[in-house]
Amino acid sequence: MHVVNLVFGKVVDLILLPFRDPSPWFGMTAVSLLTALLMLEVYKLTSNQAAIRRAKDRIKAHLYEMRLYKDNMRVTLAAQGAMIKANLAYMAANLKPLAVMIVPLVLILAQLSLWFDRATLRPGEETLVKAGLEETADPVTLDLTLEAPPGLEITAPAVRIPDEHEVVWRVKALAPGAGKLLLRTGGIAIEKSIVAGGRTLTKVSALASRGSFWKRVLHPGERPLPKGTPVRSVEVLYPAKSLSAFGLNIHWLVAYLVLSIVFGFALKGVFKVEL
Repeated sequence: MHVVNLVFGKVVDLILLPFRDPSPWFGMTAVSLLTALLMLEVYKLTSNQAAIRRAKDRIKAHLYEMRLYKDNMRVTLAAQGAMIKANLAYMAANLKPLAVMIVPLVLILAQLSLWFDRATLRPGEETLVKAGLEETADPVTLDLTLEAPPGLEITAPAVRIPDEHEVVWRVKALAPGAGKLLLRTGGIAIEKSIVAGGRTLTKVSALASRGSFWKRVLHPGERPLPKGTPVRSVEVLYPAKSLSAFGLNIHWLVAYLVLSIVFGFALKGVFKVEL
């Protein structure tokens, strides 16, 4: 899974490279447009275009039938039943392309979350670093220390929370830059990236873990943590990020889905794709 994340990550990084300094809307628009083009091509190759066209034509025909014979209850009911059947046929024809598209879409969304979901720390800003432990590990007695890179300061001793199996530190960004936090336990050093300042669009990985398959899919920013240690995850609590438009704060996922759908419907005629 790490190799797949690495490949998708490099592709998304290259797409967003020219848009790191302007408004994040430029990068979001570019990614949404390319996603729409990719999904249109995948949809065209994996769907039964003839079956979709027939189902849509039947739905339209039965709608016209209901309008023309609206005073005839028997014909209207028969048209409604036929329209439901045509709708089911349309949905069935869409199952295969949707099943195929969901895989690359989830991988793309996971990569985009690294760029649009969290903001970097501002110089002078404090946050928490949380180490999640295995259930068999005792946070109180565990020898676990945190070392901060240059430009970052640990401002409070570790807080050990037995009920949550966590050890938490408070850290403060002193200057812009990127580095690695080091957690040491049992002679093993565990790395976690951390970043402060940077450009308008900066890649931010909040969580490193060695969790389940889905955790590796949804948090692709770093290598899985090494096995054989009591630390199962390390998380930096970065501030949330949003896109601003007309005085409103819009979640990046909403913007991405809306733009991708708009581009998809706008370009379907150019690619001769029946949706």
